[in-house]
Amino acid sequence: MEIQYFGHSCFRIKGKDAILVTDPYSPEVGLKMDKISADIVTVSHQHYDHNNISVVTGTTKRPNPFIISSPGEYEISGVFIYGVSSFHDAVKGAKRGNNTIYVINMDGIKLSHLGDLGHRLTDEQLEEVNGVDILMIPVGGTYTLDPHQAVEVISQIEPRVVIPMHYKLPGLKIVLAPVEEFLKEIGVEVKPTDKLVTSLDKLPEERQVVVLQKR
Repeated sequence: MEIQYFGHSCFRIKGKDAILVTDPYSPEVGLKMDKISADIVTVSHQHYDHNNISVVTGTTKRPNPFIISSPGEYEISGVFIYGVSSFHDAVKGAKRGNNTIYVINMDGIKLSHLGDLGHRLTDEQLEEVNGVDILMIPVGGTYTLDPHQAVEVISQIEPRVVIPMHYKLPGLKIVLAPVEEFLKEIGVEVKPTDKLVTSLDKLPEERQVVVLQKR
């Protein structure tokens, strides 16, 4: 499995049988994003910085990507995806609406993309993301979990690999905290890497934080 970061909350996850893209964004956010190909696209919520599906093209296997934008159970090209209802804020969506957490089973690895989660997980939500190997979590605050809250949610889930997202990047017009604040809060120092290449037998025994460079 290969995971690349395209900025904000957008990742390209390439498995043996399918490619999945999460939360493609509009250029209005201030970041440049070239056309990207995928078999599957997940959209956590309908805000312009997470739902620009027009930037994603199909693949040789699938001319048009399969779009998932709501809670439910899905199976596409051997990838099992479960969308879990959650909120974009800490007041049950009263400020910013709903958010969908995605749990993705690909190549024997269980991943979760939390979208723009704005609160600690309930027992019911935690049950759905239990056993996650790789967690993609927002850490920039303002609209989502801040660094301290992100660490709390990580402690709830206890993933093997943590990949921060939705933080300050050069050019981004949305005011967010830099990833360094999260790294300080969780107590690690890591250098950004170009991509994460892993498999089930290569996952670390102890929790690892991976910061990916924007492509």
